[in-house]
Amino acid sequence: MSERSQLGRVVVLGGGTGISPCLSGIKSLTSEITAIVTVADDGGSSGRLRKDYEMLPPGDIRNCLVALSEGDPRLARLFAYRFDDALLRGHAFGNLFLAVVAKQTGDFRAAIDLAATTLGVRGRVIPSTDRRVVLVASHPDGSKSTGENRISRSGKPISKIELRPNPPAISNEISAAIAAADVIVLGPGSLFTSIIPNLLVPGMAAAVASSKAKVVYVANVATQPGETGAFDLAGHIRAVRDLGGLERIDFAVVHDGPVSEEIRSRYVAAGAEILGAAFGATHVEGIPLVRADVVSVESGLLRHHSGRLALTLREIAGRK
Repeated sequence: MSERSQLGRVVVLGGGTGISPCLSGIKSLTSEITAIVTVADDGGSSGRLRKDYEMLPPGDIRNCLVALSEGDPRLARLFAYRFDDALLRGHAFGNLFLAVVAKQTGDFRAAIDLAATTLGVRGRVIPSTDRRVVLVASHPDGSKSTGENRISRSGKPISKIELRPNPPAISNEISAAIAAADVIVLGPGSLFTSIIPNLLVPGMAAAVASSKAKVVYVANVATQPGETGAFDLAGHIRAVRDLGGLERIDFAVVHDGPVSEEIRSRYVAAGAEILGAAFGATHVEGIPLVRADVVSVESGLLRHHSGRLALTLREIAGRK
């Protein structure tokens, strides 16, 4: 088996920031990668461009393109470059590239394709829907929060989450990629604003559930204040099932490695808890647990290690 076929055909669902380390790692193990990316972002550079250009938000797409880039590394750094001057402050060059090409061609997918060619991308990056949508979360107290930013800042439990307007069913391209996949990876990433939004596109959860692939949920490193602050690992799984409509998950990957007390205390002070599984547990919510050291420390923060996560996915792919 060649280096480029150790994982077969892989589909990864999530948001750009969360799944980028996963994509960076698995591109060394397979040539057939499809990233299906949420398009509900309404903050920062993406939110501004979405509003000003009436386009899909480009930020998560750009992150995935950079993660899968195998061309000149200077181009990848250029696409990731974020301006800090007054006029363009906060914008990433790659976001502007996608916005300009989409404006000229009237086709956001054409912009993605040109960026992919420019960066030498291995695999495909596909928006989960071509419809401009917003997230709407319902809370147990009867209130609602509209938009990713407001949902993340609400600090309220979420009883329902939906896309508005309701988008059309998943494209034939997405349906075919899921049907052909050997491994489907959910996450890592923000539960309610990156992972579940993809599953809310009509037909997505059903396509994943009926696929022949191994469906793998990659747990986050830690809870996310304002979004999953009170959730343990089982709570994340239940949300994917109950709010995302995906009943089938075959494996759950959770970090099982050393975390210093200094870093743990830093997360607690920020209102977050390191996610893990109970001592000796082999399953969570009936799903087999895969414990692995898949996290490294970057600038004092815990981040998924692209290489170790990819090797863990390879091990899962090889299971009968």
